[in-house]
Amino acid sequence: MISKDVVKKYEQLRISNLHAFYGESHILHGIELVVNRGELVTLLGRNGAGRSTTLKAIMNMVGRRTGSIMINGEETMSCAPHNIARLGVGYCPEHRGIFASLSVHENLTLPPVVRSGGMSLEEIYTMFPNLYERRFSQGTKLSGGEQQMLALARILRTGANMLLLDEITEGLAPVIVEKLGEVLVDLKSKGLTIILVEQNFHFAAPLADRHYVVEHGRIVEEVSAAELQAKQPVLDRYLGV
Repeated sequence: MISKDVVKKYEQLRISNLHAFYGESHILHGIELVVNRGELVTLLGRNGAGRSTTLKAIMNMVGRRTGSIMINGEETMSCAPHNIARLGVGYCPEHRGIFASLSVHENLTLPPVVRSGGMSLEEIYTMFPNLYERRFSQGTKLSGGEQQMLALARILRTGANMLLLDEITEGLAPVIVEKLGEVLVDLKSKGLTIILVEQNFHFAAPLADRHYVVEHGRIVEEVSAAELQAKQPVLDRYLGV
């Protein structure tokens, strides 16, 4: 029998009975999920289901939250966002948050390194050759795909080992989406943990170890990669694909 201590060793994130609020609006209604070290897990669901709010709640970027969020075995409900980042959590929001007036190189060197093990500029430019070619270009001059690469690369510089990625393929050309998929596979092979909010199920399906389906602020289904084919009708019903 596996002891609780051994289980905790493999868990990087455990969310229990998570409720989140914006003012009087009650968005999350008891989210329960577990993400193990080195896993790529998706949060699937329709717009407004609570997927993005779940990522923001992990970072303590909602109005109010109750429940439990354990990161590396440490309770974080009372932690400020910058302290959560120091635990190795990197958040890439849907709006990307690039400094438009700064060059690619400046965007990459600006964020502080919060943990050891962050990628060097050389590693970043090897992973994202487009960014090397555009390293002296301002953020405003980049395409949507290049901006997304930059937003992701900037997190990798900080030393984060758990990535919260919100709709990283939205509005991007298929060739860029394919490149981002290759990057996620590469990062997973390096041992990073990835939680991916994604509308594009066909992009997410082959990448993920497990899928959580969110509806009305609750987890309504958990599907492993091995169960994907058998549970496809269930996913179609929830996702409307």
